[in-house]
Order: sequence, then C-alpha cells, then structure tokens
Amino acid sequence: MNPISAEPIENEIRANSDVLTASIDLQGKRAVDIGCGTGTLVRLMARHGAKSFGVDNNPAQLEKARSEKTLGGEIFHQGIAEKLPFDDACMDVTIFFNSLHHIAGEQMQTALSEAWRVLKPGGILYVSEPLASGPHFDLMAPVHDETEVRAQAKKALDKTPSMGFEKIDEIFHTHIVNLADFDAFRERMLRINPELNDEFDKFEDKLKSLFANLGVRGKKGFEFAQPMRVEIFKKT
Repeated sequence: MNPISAEPIENEIRANSDVLTASIDLQGKRAVDIGCGTGTLVRLMARHGAKSFGVDNNPAQLEKARSEKTLGGEIFHQGIAEKLPFDDACMDVTIFFNSLHHIAGEQMQTALSEAWRVLKPGGILYVSEPLASGPHFDLMAPVHDETEVRAQAKKALDKTPSMGFEKIDEIFHTHIVNLADFDAFRERMLRINPELNDEFDKFEDKLKSLFANLGVRGKKGFEFAQPMRVEIFKKT
C-alpha cells in the first residue's frame, strides 16, 4: 500500500476500476461488493481472480446483474448493507463502491460494522466515494443533490477506528463518467433512484442544458468528470 496521502490530487484522471485493482490484491480472495448495482465491479473482481459476491436491495439492478454472463461463478444476493447475508469472518475484502452514501445516515455505521463482522482478521475494507464537486455532481444536483449524504458518509468513515478498523491508505483521483446521451443519463439515474421520475420531468429542460454545457464529447459519447476519495482500512 502507498502511504496515506497528505494532500488531495483530485485532477489525476484514473478510472475507479483501475484504482481498485491497483490497490488491492484480489487473486484467490473472497470479496463482496455491498450495493453492487448491476454487478460491474463483481465481474471485475472475478476477472482478477476473486471469488466475488454482490449484495443489493434494488430488484431492477439485480435483474440486470444476473442477466450478464458470469465470469467466475459470481453470486448475487438481494439484501441490505445493515444485515449482510454472510457468516462472521468469511470475507477477505468488503467494498462500498459509490454506495455508502446511499444508506440512510443513521444506518451508515451499522453497515460499516456489518462489513467488519464479515471480514476475516486482517481483512480489507475498501470505500470509494464521490466528492460533492465536479461536472457530474453538478449535472445531478438539480434533482439529486447529494452534498449532505456524502458528508454523512465521510463522518461515518471517520469513526471507523472505534469499530476496529485501521486506516491504511487514502487516494484522491478523478473518474470520468461516460454517458452515450441524455437518455442514457436519465435511464441510469432512474434505475438507481426510480423515485426521481417526477423530478426529471419537472427539470428536464434544465438538465438537458447542463448535460450539453458540462459534457465533453469523447469516444463513448459524453464525458463528465467526478472527483473521488478512496479510503482503505484493515480489520484489526
């Protein structure tokens, strides 16, 4: 592991997946993505030699995850972070990948305690969280301003030493979110947050304007920069 960063380097462009695979040895490990969504990370871990699991409470997300071809026997569970469907000390790696801030604020510490419970002694907790800044954040803000919940997630992580975690690394980088077009942005947001449908209708013109002004044309459509913070802990 690299030493804990003293200063943020938010302008370093690195894909979320590259930061993960460069930071953790997944070969032969049992690893779970908590809040796995469509299973992209679970399949990535399988490609890197992990026995990988995913947990999510969104049926639409899990349906999409299970529809993809498995690469290494990935297993998906419907469940919640506050009550993981695993035995004590059975995992080498637990991951919250852009998902901790989606948990209700008062339950974030419960979810982190569950991650501790299922980890083996010396196991790794990896948490990747978007910062409340950047073009992608600004694009979402009219209908889904996550400033407060992202701050709550950071406060919960700052309490992990009292739960039995030792912080061993912190990494700042900028991830590029690729969206084919505005419809792809809408589909992605509503699949994750279906309750926002009325808000999208209400602010559609503003969102389309932001999409056009903030997006940078790239090979896969439009690119939106999102500053990230990764914190890595070890179970003591």
